[in-house]
Amino acid sequence: MANGKGTGLAGYAIDGYRPGALSDIVGLHARYYAKHWNFGLPFETKVGMELAEFVARRNEEQDLFLAAYTDDGAVASVIIDASGGGPRGAHLRWFIVAEEMQGKGLGADLIGRALGFCDGRGYERIWLTTFAGLDRARSLYERTGFVLTGEDEIDQWSGGVREQVFERMKPTASRP
Repeated sequence: MANGKGTGLAGYAIDGYRPGALSDIVGLHARYYAKHWNFGLPFETKVGMELAEFVARRNEEQDLFLAAYTDDGAVASVIIDASGGGPRGAHLRWFIVAEEMQGKGLGADLIGRALGFCDGRGYERIWLTTFAGLDRARSLYERTGFVLTGEDEIDQWSGGVREQVFERMKPTASRP
């Protein structure tokens, strides 16, 4: 297996869409959030419908579909939805790393590549939604320049969560 295309991390390859990736990514989300947050069918169907809609309409010049693959399929993903991100800017979505792949730098690698994609296209703002309690993800977001810009007590998944919005503005070159 390739090593993440230059990352030095063995055991996976990072690539764009491959057949089966859609179901792998939906499955990663469904299993993780059911196990840790008791999210059920409404969450899985929403992820599946929205991810399928994105893949069907994505603009390869503006949007990014990135996944890490092992011989068993996709084990991590991150998507940049700029063409459908709305007035907030590019939307970072469907970021997940399979539990057995966590702690190896894969998540940081994917986020770094996604932000590089956005910066290379001059996107002024990137935003994402998550919820309180995903501390490792929040730490990664904050280390890469995202700041919490909003919280909402609405719990659309009935999992006892507080939804959050994080945003990252395009870095500016420091001046001497």
